[in-house]
Amino acid sequence: MSRDHIRNTDAMQSSPRCGARTRSGTVCRAPARQGKARCRMHGGARRSGAPRGNQNARKHGAFAQDGLAEQRAIRELLGETRKLLAELKSG
Repeated sequence: MSRDHIRNTDAMQSSPRCGARTRSGTVCRAPARQGKARCRMHGGARRSGAPRGNQNARKHGAFAQDGLAEQRAIRELLGETRKLLAELKSG
């Protein structure tokens, strides 16, 4: 086998790299998937990632206080509405 053969690897060498961190802390050197910023192993695979409009992304608690305050306001409004209907019915 001759080691004098020159391979044309320019396209592969110049392609964008993944950039994700590996377990050892170094940067992943695999080529990124076309149109993506990561390689197939780090999230560039087809249909990878969270679905569009993912509601699970709201489970970190940043919106919890807003939601609870809104629920309290709705509950209060419903209570007042029930009282008003009861007064109108008996009136």
